[in-house]
Amino acid sequence: MLNLDVKQIVDCLTMEGLINAMRASYQQPATIPQRRVMPLEESSYEAFALLPAWNQDLITVKAFTYFPENPLQGQDSLASKILAFDRTNGEPLALLDGKVLTFWRTAAASALAADYLARSDAHRLLICGTGNLAPYIAWAYAAVRPLTKVMVWGREEQKARRTVDAILSGSEYQNLPKEKQFSVEVVSDIHQAVSNADMVSCVTGASEPLFHHDVVTAGTHIDLIGNHDKDKRECDSGLVVRSQVYVDSKINVLAEAGDILIPMEEGKFRAEQIRGELADLCAGRSDGRRNSLDVTLYKSVGSALADLAAVQYVLAQYQRDK
Repeated sequence: MLNLDVKQIVDCLTMEGLINAMRASYQQPATIPQRRVMPLEESSYEAFALLPAWNQDLITVKAFTYFPENPLQGQDSLASKILAFDRTNGEPLALLDGKVLTFWRTAAASALAADYLARSDAHRLLICGTGNLAPYIAWAYAAVRPLTKVMVWGREEQKARRTVDAILSGSEYQNLPKEKQFSVEVVSDIHQAVSNADMVSCVTGASEPLFHHDVVTAGTHIDLIGNHDKDKRECDSGLVVRSQVYVDSKINVLAEAGDILIPMEEGKFRAEQIRGELADLCAGRSDGRRNSLDVTLYKSVGSALADLAAVQYVLAQYQRDK
């Protein structure tokens, strides 16, 4: 059985390659049970989670832990491993570091959704959030849209500047042809930045909406990644109401995502108004953007299908490069 560490995994990855592989994988039949996120104690946010999925070739299950107070002791809040089995005989094939692969696959899935939902000429991206995932979002969007400007907003300017540096120094940026490289800057006024953006990707731990829906201009694509709690959200109900809404996984979003559940509780939105899942877009079962004026919204909480597709791509690349 293979045991792939961070370096071995990253050596197999490019954003363009991963996005294309995920698109092809999402077009194939797969089984994705509801993910299980289990609090370790009722009084804390510490949690253990399992995300299983399988298709005709592979079975994967990701296990991860979330300890939000760990950074206070200089430790990571997330730890994760992915185990892969051969679908034909059930034999274990590989154990992979799940943390770094989750960063890559989460950003790639959002960019894949944006490829169907953002305007083809969208070139200004606003990233709300300064965590580890933020640089990957910039690199992934650059693979599907002609980015000229990336804006980074965060509550702490120093963290936002570090995110800008991480984007510009990353190998995915450095390997872009000069004509495809983009400028990156810190912005302090989130409402003005939203109104100037063609695409807005939110990767925060916010419990309340980050901006008012009125500042979102016609034709904007909104990408909501950060919130996984029923009573929290990164956008207000008005934005959900005025948007064409898509999700990564209905079964998971409707169990966890306050961004969608709160407007539903308020009677302003219905589950039936969700236009489709990412797999539906990839397989042509759901239409993407219909015109240049619609506001599109993609809400993800993390799908095991993304893990399955990413693992399948990494294993294929690793075997090819051996």
